[in-house]
Amino acid sequence: MSSLSGPPKFADSYLIEVLDEFGLAIKYVRAAGNQLYYLDKTGAEVGVLDCASGFGSLMFGHNNPELVAHAKSVLDAQTPVHAQFAGYSYGIDVAAALNKIIRRELNTEDKYFALYANTGAEAVEVSIKHAELDRGIRIAELTAEVGLHVDQGRSAVATGATVSADAYALLGLAASADPAEGFERIAAEIGRRNAETSARQPLFLALEGGFHGKLASSVQLTYNEEFRLPFRALAAQARFVPLDRPDLIGKIVDDERAVLFDVAVEDGVVDLIERDFPVFTAFYVEPILGEAGIRPISTELAQAIREACDTAGCPLVADEIQCGMGRSGTFLASTQIGLRADYIVLAKSLGGGIAKTGTVLVHESRYRKDFELIHTSTFGKDGFSTLVALKVLEMLEAEDGLAYRLARERGAKAEAMLNAVRADFPDVVKEVRGLGLMLGIEFHDQGSSSSAEIRDWVEHEALAYVIGGHLLHRHRIRIFSTASSLNTMRFEPSIYLTDEEIAQFDAALRDVCGILRDQDASRFVTA
Repeated sequence: MSSLSGPPKFADSYLIEVLDEFGLAIKYVRAAGNQLYYLDKTGAEVGVLDCASGFGSLMFGHNNPELVAHAKSVLDAQTPVHAQFAGYSYGIDVAAALNKIIRRELNTEDKYFALYANTGAEAVEVSIKHAELDRGIRIAELTAEVGLHVDQGRSAVATGATVSADAYALLGLAASADPAEGFERIAAEIGRRNAETSARQPLFLALEGGFHGKLASSVQLTYNEEFRLPFRALAAQARFVPLDRPDLIGKIVDDERAVLFDVAVEDGVVDLIERDFPVFTAFYVEPILGEAGIRPISTELAQAIREACDTAGCPLVADEIQCGMGRSGTFLASTQIGLRADYIVLAKSLGGGIAKTGTVLVHESRYRKDFELIHTSTFGKDGFSTLVALKVLEMLEAEDGLAYRLARERGAKAEAMLNAVRADFPDVVKEVRGLGLMLGIEFHDQGSSSSAEIRDWVEHEALAYVIGGHLLHRHRIRIFSTASSLNTMRFEPSIYLTDEEIAQFDAALRDVCGILRDQDASRFVTA
């Protein structure tokens, strides 16, 4: 199974080296449903239950026959994959289908305009660019208003208006006996201070533990410092909000508040007023934080985020890349916590596990149509991926939303099994979390284990790999920890999860729990 031998490797060589230590460096040759297959030393196929499921990308499983047949028909029909800048694309049909679903789920007639990308991280980047374009336009409009009001103030002074003493005081200027001269000093100081404020780098808001990708801008919104800090200098920064302190959001917004000075003329007196400057580009939220350990956010936090966005005048972006597309049991996980977003980001399962595509849905109140010419992408809405996405949406909605019901029902049965294991091993399993078929199993920290070997694995952040290797080789199950919560294993199979597969995972998990309860590292198998 190991790929360490063979021809030279000019990609993934270090990754293979790391994974091979735990028996996880495997070349899979076939995939179907919830199963991946590799060849053993005799050349025979060995099936593995895939609980990682493309990090949540496989709502309909590997190589779903209906999706594969559709994809083949798209290619057989010689459908144009590339017909960029033609104006009409199949992306229009996908956007219409998405609007129908979201309007029903959110019980609204509001419109959402779609922008396309190749992947989830790229879709986040698209949303960042669009939100910053929107912020820039709002700043330009605000600056133009201030300029107009300064001119009006100048004209008022020229026709006999006086300048308020408070206007001088607010800017720290000495009052002038000559209103015209005094106003010009005020106007110059307004220009200087406003230019200084306008030159501030934008800020983002995000949640502690959040994961929004690893590209140059999206990684700044990802909380894990291992991913983020090496690239801190490349893009605008984020302020991170603790999940259990919704009360801090308002304080953060207040702390970062900035204003532009504006002129107001009333009853023959010229005065100054403060106008809130749009400091924040957007607030990014995963309704279920995936890489933080499969953590659904609370309705209280969702409400506080919405209120903060309204106060700060910045859009709320729901990153539904992993938790959306029905995985939580509803099309949007946001729906279950009452989170109303201005932008919705989708990817992963949107491509049905066979196409790469992502989309950003922007509420009509925020949409900037000029963005369609400023941002383009060769594969962003190609004919193949958009037609696959359209089929995925059709399958999700089929039989009055059977896919959503399966996600809820199968998820509930799997969650009940996981909680039963937790009840039997309370000293090993700390918590079971999630919604639908996006579940996490958190183990208690083993850093003070009586086993020196287990303590060493924890110290080197390797215990999750050891558990993964054991589950693979002893139980034919493929599973990983979440990226920023190494004690939490993700469980994200397709909606076609069977009772037998649930029982298989039950037995395997109980085996792992027994080993950790007994602190017997010798029973772990990784080859």
